[in-house]
Amino acid sequence: MFQTFEVTARPEQGPPRLAALRDEMARDGLDGFLIPRADAHQGEYVAPRDERLAWLTGFTGSAGFCAALTGIAGVFIDGRYRTQVKAQVAEDYTPVPWPDVSLGSWLTEQLPNGGVVGFDPWLHSAGQIETLEKTLETSGISMRAHANLVDRIWEDQPAPALAHAKIHPLEFAGESHDAKRARLAAELRDDGHKAAVITLPDSVCWLLNIRGADIPRNPIAQGFAILHDDGSLDLFMAAEKLVELGDHLGPDVRQHAPDHLLDAVAALEGPVRVDRGTVPFILSERLGECAAFAGDPCAMPKARKNAAEIEGSAAAHLRDGAAIVELLAWLDAQPVGSLRETEVVTRLETFRRNDNALQDISFETIAGTGPNGAIMHYRVTEETDSELEDGQLIVLDSGGQYLDGTTDITRTIPIGTPPREAMEAFTRVLQGMIAMSRLRWPEGLAGRDIEAIGRMPLWLAGQDFDHGLGHGVGAYLSVHEGPQRLARTSHVPFEAGMILSNEPGYYREGAFGIRIENLIVAQEAPDLPGGDSHRKMLNWRTLTFAPIDRRLIVAEMLTAAERDWLNSYHAEVAEKIAPRLSPAAKTWLDAATAPI
Repeated sequence: MFQTFEVTARPEQGPPRLAALRDEMARDGLDGFLIPRADAHQGEYVAPRDERLAWLTGFTGSAGFCAALTGIAGVFIDGRYRTQVKAQVAEDYTPVPWPDVSLGSWLTEQLPNGGVVGFDPWLHSAGQIETLEKTLETSGISMRAHANLVDRIWEDQPAPALAHAKIHPLEFAGESHDAKRARLAAELRDDGHKAAVITLPDSVCWLLNIRGADIPRNPIAQGFAILHDDGSLDLFMAAEKLVELGDHLGPDVRQHAPDHLLDAVAALEGPVRVDRGTVPFILSERLGECAAFAGDPCAMPKARKNAAEIEGSAAAHLRDGAAIVELLAWLDAQPVGSLRETEVVTRLETFRRNDNALQDISFETIAGTGPNGAIMHYRVTEETDSELEDGQLIVLDSGGQYLDGTTDITRTIPIGTPPREAMEAFTRVLQGMIAMSRLRWPEGLAGRDIEAIGRMPLWLAGQDFDHGLGHGVGAYLSVHEGPQRLARTSHVPFEAGMILSNEPGYYREGAFGIRIENLIVAQEAPDLPGGDSHRKMLNWRTLTFAPIDRRLIVAEMLTAAERDWLNSYHAEVAEKIAPRLSPAAKTWLDAATAPI
């Protein structure tokens, strides 16, 4: 099994660890210390060694941070985790709704007489510290770059990840790393930049056509890179990771030990391109006036998938869809009250493993029944494992990592007879998903411009959800990939080739959760009769194929256009997936995709 169900953090572990941290703060003359869920690369995902936030507080969400002061310790979490955090942290910690409450305003309130707050300069971006210091200008609070205090007290902290990197075949990458480096180097020259410092591991792996296993569920190798304007590259990655690459990297990629990075950055002559949002504060300080804040040069090229990456993803989704249908058919055949969440997770992974192309799951499967379904990023453990009971819904959010693509799909399934209010909410969620799937929009629009379309049916009923409508997805890389997002906070215009999730939801704490998710890829839309031929439009191609549970749909709430979309989608599911199924699952699929 890729997934296990052991408890990785407990609330009762937090208080003594917090006390030990405060002892270190007092020893070093600090009034506070910041503990983010971050590593030196500033990506979303971290290796076990860098799970400092979870180790200290018990909170295991994928985003957030702790501001530990002498008298209070705030755990800052966004809307996705406001239910989860209540169960995971002890009373010694105070959940803080973020970004509703900013760190700067909270520190100012908690330290009215000023003070010194320490931070690890590797674990915070230049942009984060710059923004924080501006907020604190008149507060009397100063920020001090400092050695990491959690590392001092974490006696059994895991060792750094040293998994072997592997070559990502050209048939899946669609472009050689020599061509990628040359293309990006030309952009550097056009912008007048001498070099670019690349800190995100998925950017480094995409650029060099390599993959790794340093991060659970994400096939990336951790390392830094400096890309020069002549196309050559300095790679700062442990030599032990590169032993299986042979001559793949070639003579224009020079390998260095990671601890040589600071000196190499300090020796660069500007302008040097860096991303203010991801470059560690310490690297920005070393660059000084040479820094040109212009974004990660890999971000947009990586987001715009080429034909090989798109078709690889499409192929992976068909195999993955077959595994999902096998699971749904099996689940439907089990007596009500006979299953627990862990059994569903285990059986789904078994079906995915029947495909030899599966490398890993793409994240810990979310299988939340009843009240657990309202915890958006619920992870079932041996202690929380719940029975699937009559009248409940189960939110099943999962994905696979395949050499040709990364998948992410959510389906909500009724157990027994669902309550009417849940069915009505499910239908509104479905209407939002359909509205986004059908959308055509003028080129140049971003997530902030169109995300509301997927929320409107819920809004009309006075309902909403506290996560974005969708996130970018990598090509056998991170299941969460920027910079594109279907979110009101995203200003990045969509371009053809970008893969995103389309996943509206609804969550009623203590009762049920609902989410429906397909992956979609932006593409150029064909001209329509009577349309403006000069106006370039985009639309979505759906990549995910698995039935949406008809038993949860209030059919009379659907418009004719919504009904047509759903029936057409289900017909396509049946056509594409049925040939890949066992006889029993195929029979089940015939019924599950019948017109509504």
